[in-house]
Amino acid sequence: MARKGEVQIINPPSDVISTVKFAPKTNQFLLVSSWDTSVRLYDVVNNTLRHKFFHSSPVLDCAFLDSVKTVSGGLDNTVKLYDLNTHIEHNLGTHDAAVKCVEYASMVNGILTGSWDRTVKLWDGREKECVGTYDQNAGKVYSMSCIEERLVVATSDRKVLIWDLRHMSNYVERRESSLKYQTRTVRCFPNKEGYVMSSIEGRVALEYFNPSPEWQKKKFAFKCHRSKQNDIEHIYPVNAISFHNVYNTFASGGSDGFVNIWDGFNKKRLCQFHMYDSSISSLCFSDDGSALAIACSYMDEAETPPEPYPEPILYVRYVSEQEMRPK
Repeated sequence: MARKGEVQIINPPSDVISTVKFAPKTNQFLLVSSWDTSVRLYDVVNNTLRHKFFHSSPVLDCAFLDSVKTVSGGLDNTVKLYDLNTHIEHNLGTHDAAVKCVEYASMVNGILTGSWDRTVKLWDGREKECVGTYDQNAGKVYSMSCIEERLVVATSDRKVLIWDLRHMSNYVERRESSLKYQTRTVRCFPNKEGYVMSSIEGRVALEYFNPSPEWQKKKFAFKCHRSKQNDIEHIYPVNAISFHNVYNTFASGGSDGFVNIWDGFNKKRLCQFHMYDSSISSLCFSDDGSALAIACSYMDEAETPPEPYPEPILYVRYVSEQEMRPK
C-alpha cells in the first residue's frame, strides 16, 4: 500500500519485476522489464501505462539509450532495440545464453550487454552491429555497471573485473569479491571513486578503484537486511542498489521487504522506509534524485510461498533532502 509521498503505479507487470529505470533527465518516465516477457513504459506523473512491448521469454534487464530509444535483453538470448516514438523494434543480435545485463555507455556511444555465456558484448547502436566480444574470465555475468570509461563486471565465481572502455583488449584488473557469497548487484559511485556490491547473504561492500594502499584501507563491508526473531537471525539477499547522483548516498533493497538509505563514505544508515509488500527486486533513483522507483516482487525465497501469493507492485517514492543528504 502506498504511503504519503509515494505513488503506487497502476497496471504493473504480472510476474517478477526484473528492472526499473528512469528515463534520462526526468522523473516522469519509467521503463520496467519483467519475467512476464514485457517491457513497459509508465508515465508516473499521470500514473498511466504509456506503452508495452514483448520478448519471447522473460526479460532480465532494460535501459534507455536516450529519451525515446531503449535496449532490453533476457532469457531469449536476444538484445532488442525499441523506439518508443515510432514503435519500431530491431533485434540487435544475440548471446549464446541469457542476456542478464544491459547498459548504455555514453562515453563510447555504445550498448554493453552481459550474459550467462560468460561474455560482455559491445554494440554500435547506430550501425546496429556487434563491435566486440569480451570474455569475462570464465564467469557468468551477474551484474555490471559503467561510469564514463570504467566498466565493472561481477561474475558467478565471486570475481569482479574492471575494464577501461577505451582499451578493451584486456581487463584492467581482476579482483576477488570481498563478500563470501554470490554477488547480487554491483553499482559504480556517481563520483567515479569506486563501486558498491551486494550479496545473497545480507551484506554490502564498498570498494575503491585506486589501488594505492591508503585508498584500499578505506574499503569495508557491512551487514544489512537482517532481522532477529525468537533469537534466530534471518538473513536476506540484498537484491538492489541505486545511487543518488547528487549526494553519492545510495539505497539498498532486500528480500526482507525493506529499503535502506546509506551514506557509505561515513559508514552510516541515514534512514529506513516502511516495510513493503514483498522482496525489493529493483530500485532506481531519477537523475535529479527527487524520485525513487521501488519494485516489489516475491522471488520464491521461502520454502512454502506466502498466502495470499504476493503480486508484483511498483511504487515511486518522492524522497526528501533530509532522507538523502549525508548528516
